[in-house]
Amino acid sequence: MNYSRILSLSTLLRQKSFFLFGARSTGKTSLIQAQLGDQCCYIDLLRSEYLLRLSQNPEQLESIILQAKKEIVVIDEVQKLPNLLDEVQRLSKDYRFLLTGSSARSLKRGHGNMLGGRAWEARLFPLVSSEIPKLDLSRYLRYGGLPHVYSSENPGEELSAYVSLYLREEVMAEGIIRDLPRFSRLLKVAALSSARLINFTKLASEVGAAPSTVIEHFRILEDTLIGFFIEPWGRSKKRKEVARGKFFLFDTGVTHALAGTQTLDRNSDLFGRSLEQFIAMELRAYLSYRRLPFELNFWTTHSGLEVDFVIDRHLALEVKATSNVQDADLRGLRALSEEEDFQKRILVSLDPISRTIDGMNLMPVETFLSELWKGGLLSG
Repeated sequence: MNYSRILSLSTLLRQKSFFLFGARSTGKTSLIQAQLGDQCCYIDLLRSEYLLRLSQNPEQLESIILQAKKEIVVIDEVQKLPNLLDEVQRLSKDYRFLLTGSSARSLKRGHGNMLGGRAWEARLFPLVSSEIPKLDLSRYLRYGGLPHVYSSENPGEELSAYVSLYLREEVMAEGIIRDLPRFSRLLKVAALSSARLINFTKLASEVGAAPSTVIEHFRILEDTLIGFFIEPWGRSKKRKEVARGKFFLFDTGVTHALAGTQTLDRNSDLFGRSLEQFIAMELRAYLSYRRLPFELNFWTTHSGLEVDFVIDRHLALEVKATSNVQDADLRGLRALSEEEDFQKRILVSLDPISRTIDGMNLMPVETFLSELWKGGLLSG
């Protein structure tokens, strides 16, 4: 199935050259083909003819571009040849470049030239709710938003293959990890820890590694775009906050594939954490696609008070998997309101009734998603 993606490559390239990063299978190549097509000179470094030619003679990039007679140049999987970026910088005054990759780490480790500010950065994420006609929330929470997985008749098989591909191509092929079995165990622990506060010492004990090794492995998950941290919001005046971050894998389906989830019971804690992860994915993608300079955080205290997401002073957001919101579900938002005055305070849940209580908006998931992508909740 073809999906209409929010990210507009032509809009980006009218301003500047761009790095376009995204985890494998988020749809970077399909997006390029759909939006740029014949308008660009397309160089795919997964094709041996380009890889061999340009690895031996990077300066031949200019002759390839001249032959194509296009002003936009796409270099797909640019991390395969980090040294090619020296030529890109030299030519960037005459052409607009779109440089795609699934690992910024590979460029940095290969001493890749990040073009000194001559190129900006954009991200492509798994499908978001507004890109999916008639979103099936239960399916998304269980199998995620990778385009080829969400539309598959066998999404579980697709996810299993994807996880194996990641381990083989992103980790083994690049020689990032020496002890693959231990890293595999950490991947499962990371998946089971998704949407929770991370204690590196405890995780190190579980996987049988030094805390420094576990920290480095989590950095690899970030650098290969498989995971991300949300840091605590640090403006509390009255209460002692928790300083550790929350970790999320980039896709709910990948989380379940790594964790070995068989079923996702609507009444389980796992379902609630999957819903929270999904909302984190939506917020993160929204801020990136709209190019809003806001920080995504969370708030929690040692006494157990918590608000799942805080975006500057614009939005405080709590996520509950209940279909019947009670007053106790609003404790975190009420407590945070004593610390800071937010433009919007929202509780998102499976409760089908929208209402307002003490200035807090209670929204069904579908209503929240619609308002978010219409720009009704956050704007520049």
